[in-house]
Amino acid sequence: MKTGFVAIIGRPNVGKSTLLNAILGEKIAITTDKPQTTRNTIRGIYTHYADDELDEDMQLVFIDTPGIHRPRTKLGEFMTESAVGTFKEVDAIVYIVDDKLSSGPGDKYITEMLDEVTTPKILVINKIDKLGPEEFAEIYKEYDELGIFEEIIGTSAVEGKNIGHVIKAAAEFMEEGPMFFPDDMITEHPERFIVSEIIREKILMYLQDEVPHGVAVEIERYKEESDITRINAIIYCERKSHKGMIIGKGGRKLKGIGKSAREEIEALLGTKVYLELWVKVKENWRDSDIALSNFGYKEQM
Repeated sequence: MKTGFVAIIGRPNVGKSTLLNAILGEKIAITTDKPQTTRNTIRGIYTHYADDELDEDMQLVFIDTPGIHRPRTKLGEFMTESAVGTFKEVDAIVYIVDDKLSSGPGDKYITEMLDEVTTPKILVINKIDKLGPEEFAEIYKEYDELGIFEEIIGTSAVEGKNIGHVIKAAAEFMEEGPMFFPDDMITEHPERFIVSEIIREKILMYLQDEVPHGVAVEIERYKEESDITRINAIIYCERKSHKGMIIGKGGRKLKGIGKSAREEIEALLGTKVYLELWVKVKENWRDSDIALSNFGYKEQM
């Protein structure tokens, strides 16, 4: 059996988490149209036994990383360091782009770092459902001329196009070895973590652009009973004005966030869920080492 680790990297909002979910056939990473949705590295475990489409047994551990950007806060530093730190620790790198290299400094910043790395690199040009043939060809040509990618693949992660091609390309750089995880396991993250991420996803979807990046979710209580799971979660924001935005007039926005999150959590857990949400202010937590540690974004000091 071929086994190994694959890092999924790229700028914020290029579709890294959507690609991971498409590979696994299940949602384990939250996705929104807002940049920097992913904050932690998330491992998705893909186990496959040989068939007509993929003729090898394999277990690939795909690591979805935060979007790489020039950080402005300690949280941003943590996110970028988490992504860059995977470069030399994996067997292959899948680098996702959705635009020309010449369109902005973000991808130049990343490709310069990748040029220093000997780990095999696969370029994925995502969102081909939104690209015309000429635009795709221009993107392909710019990156191909860099000479640092073993393969270049066009995909639409949201539509599931060419996902098998990405898996097969990554598997080429894996070696024979034992399985790392049981074959029915798709992530090593505990359910509490996934639940907190689902709540944060709904906050991102319900709120305006200035609020979401200053929001963190902490699971205060998670109790499984015979017919129901009771969850209490605290939503932390950085300003009192943001607290009012999250709660909304008459509490309507918070109720909407709670209802949407509860329905998805029930589908995940396969049981009834009682979800209670509270909102608290913790000013400037994104630049606090203690707060980042408490919220799981940094090792305890």
